[in-house]
Amino acid sequence: MESSAQEINRLFELQKINQYEVANAPLKVRKAKLKALLKALTLTFRQALRDAMYADFKKPAADVDLSEIFPVTSEIKHTLSHINHWAARQPVNTPMAFLGSTSYIQYEPKGVCLIIAPWNFPVNLLLSPLVSAIAAGNTAILKPSEFTPHTSLVIEKIIKSIFEEKEVAVVQGAVETSQMLLQLPFNHIFFTGSPAVGKIVMAAAAKNLASVTLELGGKSPTIVDETASINSAAKRIVWGKFHNSGQICIAPDYVLVHESKKDELIAKMKVTLKNFYGEDPSKSDSYGHIVNQKHVDRVNGYIIDSVEKGAKIVHGGKSVVTGSFIEPTLVTDVPEDTPLMQNEIFGPVLPIITFKTLDEVVNRLSQDEKPLALYIYSNSDRNIEFLMKNTRAGNSCINQNDLHYYNADLPFGGSNNSGIGKAHGFFGFQEFSNARGVYRQHLPPALEMLMPPYNNLKNRLIEWVVKLF
Repeated sequence: MESSAQEINRLFELQKINQYEVANAPLKVRKAKLKALLKALTLTFRQALRDAMYADFKKPAADVDLSEIFPVTSEIKHTLSHINHWAARQPVNTPMAFLGSTSYIQYEPKGVCLIIAPWNFPVNLLLSPLVSAIAAGNTAILKPSEFTPHTSLVIEKIIKSIFEEKEVAVVQGAVETSQMLLQLPFNHIFFTGSPAVGKIVMAAAAKNLASVTLELGGKSPTIVDETASINSAAKRIVWGKFHNSGQICIAPDYVLVHESKKDELIAKMKVTLKNFYGEDPSKSDSYGHIVNQKHVDRVNGYIIDSVEKGAKIVHGGKSVVTGSFIEPTLVTDVPEDTPLMQNEIFGPVLPIITFKTLDEVVNRLSQDEKPLALYIYSNSDRNIEFLMKNTRAGNSCINQNDLHYYNADLPFGGSNNSGIGKAHGFFGFQEFSNARGVYRQHLPPALEMLMPPYNNLKNRLIEWVVKLF
């Protein structure tokens, strides 16, 4: 149901009026809210979230626990352990020229924040940023995805059970609701979605000079060189790609494998897929479905187009045309001008491309937008160092993929086309905070000796100061 403009404006004004009350509440109040959210996710609403996500796109309960609930609860626990330090004054050095003063950084909340989340991880990608917003002392309006309506309703119940509207509120609706929200002068907007929509969000934020965190996507490459352990690479890539039916912004989008390892990698991937999801993945309790028919048609269209242009399906390719299932699919010989290679796939299709030299890989990647993630499988330190120095990406894993997201001590986010700003842990706290620099004078400063009117003595002193300090 679309929220009315009147209701959206009411919530915004309510939070705008109340922002200083929330900001000035003791840290123990923020901690209590986070603990209540932790309890809601692990106990009170855990089964409701499992049921809702199964109803929305048949997400297995284990996947809900691992990729939706766990990232948020671990974020909460990490924040509770560090918030006292983050929120405290951070002393900084004071130059000798300013003897008699002290300086420090005080992190203060930005104010009224908007968090817009996508459908692929409807709990994780909405509530993880909320943890950072609460820790920093902000108010927040949450906009969950209309594509996962059952989950969005449970989220609304969770929020209402913990927060007053003047602190945190949920606004339900589709594109029109998002457009109405983006017209308001929020102090900070945290958006997770596609680069195309990210540009719209950034343009709207610019009208109000609002800061933004854009967690976008792109085509995250996975490089497998001739020294890599193919057994572990195949298992980890298959998990990272086909978990959540490939609907992951950090999923390996395509594989660049050394030509000498292509056949072995494909063979191991086929075995792994069978071990993970059985002979018929459509009957597997461990394999999720596509969120809706629109995205089924989109991904199927990619497969059909690439095959018509010469690509070869070496595994999978089956789908339920009138349902929400697409089989895990491996594709080779994909022409570069196909949507499969030009667009972020965001589905269970993995193109596999061969290379001869790492220079060839680097040249290829340098022509593309910076990805959200870049993965390297290699047992050669020299190769790893070469790739790390000569490529750019928001984040990287070496001999692994996806798992960097779960480390709250690492900044998570993209670069340019794949995003702006970082999330998780202290980095998320920073995104929702203004680092307010504070200078405090205690004793009369030497600078006062250099104030006008200027004369020869002062000019000589100024010259001395410039050279010395």
